[in-house]
This record gives sequence, structure tokens and C-alpha cells, in this order.
Amino acid sequence: MSGDRRRPALRLGGMALRNGLLIHGPTSWAAAVRTADGRIEVASAPKPVLARGGLGRVPLLRGPLRLAEAFAVIPLARRRLPTARLPFEDRRVLAAAVAVTATTAAVRRLGPTTLAREMLVSALGAAPALAALRNNDLAAYHGVEHKAIGAYERGSSDPASAPKEHDRCGSNLIAPLIVLSAAGQLIVDRLVAEPGPLPRAAAGLGSVSGAVEMFAYADRRPDSAFGRALHSTGREIQRLVSTREPTAEQLDVGRAALAEILRVEGTSQDSAGSGPRAEETA
Repeated sequence: MSGDRRRPALRLGGMALRNGLLIHGPTSWAAAVRTADGRIEVASAPKPVLARGGLGRVPLLRGPLRLAEAFAVIPLARRRLPTARLPFEDRRVLAAAVAVTATTAAVRRLGPTTLAREMLVSALGAAPALAALRNNDLAAYHGVEHKAIGAYERGSSDPASAPKEHDRCGSNLIAPLIVLSAAGQLIVDRLVAEPGPLPRAAAGLGSVSGAVEMFAYADRRPDSAFGRALHSTGREIQRLVSTREPTAEQLDVGRAALAEILRVEGTSQDSAGSGPRAEETA
């Protein structure tokens, strides 16, 4: 390798916490949180890799596997960094999830399945996330996530310089997931006389797979008509609902999380990561 050849930038993803930020890279995760006494605590470790080798290139399979990787990191981060507060650690979020489950069952008992009814059911699924985002800190750390990763992708060390909207946000999955979920459940009801949990779950998994493939296509071809439409919808959701401009103190937490993921991804892949440690005191 020539001396002036640059190493490709890491592809980073993330998840906002109620008091910080979780970032995952190709092989590791890192998290930084602001504790109740004002300190920033940081932790990191290797992450489970499920979409390994050929599996990571199989259409309709790679999406759910990568989503599973991202979700598998959450309990690992929570155990290694006990001060982290997860998005769903709120009674309102749990109450919204219970209400959505009950409402969905009631709506499906109203009569024959229609596309409009299934789209309503799919849209109701966003209620727990909306309940979580009523927490201003969570919405602000969602903005921190986009700013930290966006700044890194632009070659900047200052998250404050990046917008709080990002084209690889999960908000871009909402519109295709609502449409595909509704269509999938409608097909199940047409093909199965009395569909139970298994065929409905299979249709749901297929909907997620299709939505992730649409997401990936838009990411590969952002200037296509589909890419522009998907990203513009996602940016509006982020602008109006799911993100807030963070404070300087919250951006400091994002800087700490970004620095940690770059550190651990730059070390040996056999590294065990690190437990929580204080980075600074406010």
C-alpha cells in the first residue's frame, strides 16, 4: 500500500440514549453518557457480528441481520455502562406499547382486512417511538447522533458544524415500512383463511427486509427520484418530530462517543474494549 493512500472512512451507525449516545462501527460499539453529577462516562467493547461473509450480501436477509446486530448491542452497552438510560426506559413508552397492541387487536376485529385499515395499524406502531421522543433530551441526543456521525463523514472534528438531520437515519424506514407492512398483512389475509401469529410474523419480517432494501437503494443512489423522495420524507420527520438542536454539553457527550468508537475501531479487533470511565467533569 502506498504511503499516501487513505484508509476508507468507517461506516458508523448509532442510537440516541436518554442521557447520551451509543455508536456502533464495523466490529465494535462505544457509548458516552452524562451522569447525574455532570461527568461523562465512556465504555466500549466488540459487538456481535451476524451479517458475516456471504450472509451480509444476501438481499432481504442482510437487512434483518444488520438490524439484529444493532439491537444486540443494546443490552451489552447497558450492562457495561449502567448509568446509560435507554430510550424505552419510561413508563409512557411502555404504556404506549401496550395501548398499541390492544388497539391493533381491536382494529383487526372490526371486519374484513383493507389496505387502509392495515396502513392505520402500521402507522400506530410508531406510537411508542413518538412517546419516547417527547423526552427533550432523547430528541436532542438524536440530533447529537446525526451531528457527530455527519461531521465525521464530512472530515470535520466539530459536530456542531453538521446538520441535525441525516440521510441514514431510521426515520427513512418509516414510510416504506408502513406501506410494505400494510401490503404484507393484506396478502396474508387473502392467502390464509385464519392467519395466526406465524404467518403475520413472516409477513412482518418480509416487510422489514423490503424496507431495509429500499433504504439501502436510496443510500446507494441518493440522487435518484426514489432516493430524493425517501430522504426528503425522512429529513422532514427528523426536522419536525424526532430531533432537537443539542446543547454544547450534549455535543461534548457526542464528541466523547465518537472519539471512543474511532479509538476502539483503530485498535486490534481482539481487544476486549473498556469499561466505564470518567472523561470530564462539567
